[in-house]
Amino acid sequence: MGGGGGITAESSTRFRAAVDGRGLPIRFLLTPGQAGDNPQLLPLLDGISVACPGPGRPRCRPETVIAGKAYSHPSTREAMRDRRIRFISPEREDQIARRAAKCSRGGRPPAFDAEVYKQRNVVERCFNRLKQFRDLATRYAKRAAYYQAELTIAAIVLWLRWLTGQLLGTVL
Repeated sequence: MGGGGGITAESSTRFRAAVDGRGLPIRFLLTPGQAGDNPQLLPLLDGISVACPGPGRPRCRPETVIAGKAYSHPSTREAMRDRRIRFISPEREDQIARRAAKCSRGGRPPAFDAEVYKQRNVVERCFNRLKQFRDLATRYAKRAAYYQAELTIAAIVLWLRWLTGQLLGTVL
């Protein structure tokens, strides 16, 4: 499972993250602070490549993407359908109103699984773990390359903690 989000920094840079079902970061994308969330989702997903055990190509397509309302746009839903990715995101109020205004021409509401959406907290917990690294929370690094390096190091530390069984709530 994956998702996106960001932490706004002093220098107006945000990062978006794709997170697996265990709450471990898979991919980061650094963007300007004023950049919208929705346009960043597809570039974030395009950079994912997960090696599978045994022969064969790495997986580049997640089974499910769980995202917040900021990513709930018809173009995003269409792109996820084209890629055969299950997309779970609540519909925004303006989209509901626009569909209702069209009456029967508005179409059916997109499928939304509330039980699966509850797992989105895994993404938020990942961001909270990353914020425990002081450099990331306070944004000591002013250059984007340094900030990206700090994010990568923090992600490596989280993965190593999980692999050694030190990450809270994990059992090997």
